Amino acid sequence: MIKVRIPTPLRPLTKNQGEVDVAAGSITDMVNTLESSYPGIKARLCDDSGELRRFVNIYVNEEDIRFLKGKDTALKAGDEVSIVPAIAGGS
Repeated sequence: MIKVRIPTPLRPLTKNQGEVDVAAGSITDMVNTLESSYPGIKARLCDDSGELRRFVNIYVNEEDIRFLKGKDTALKAGDEVSIVPAIAGGS
């Protein structure tokens, strides 16, 4: 199983769970598995073409998937995935 950390803004979709366990072989599989258990979450993570939204950062074992293989990044049992919405700021 993969442990997925859910950010606060998405927790209403996961029945307020901060972490959920899924079986998945890649980030794409994880998103689809999350969607089957928690309808509506995929739309928050992906755009209409199925690509991950730019403002959603995903880390596998604290490594940004943008520096791995993006949504094709492989997952294995015991991995920890963090979904982190980007925070914009200014002065």
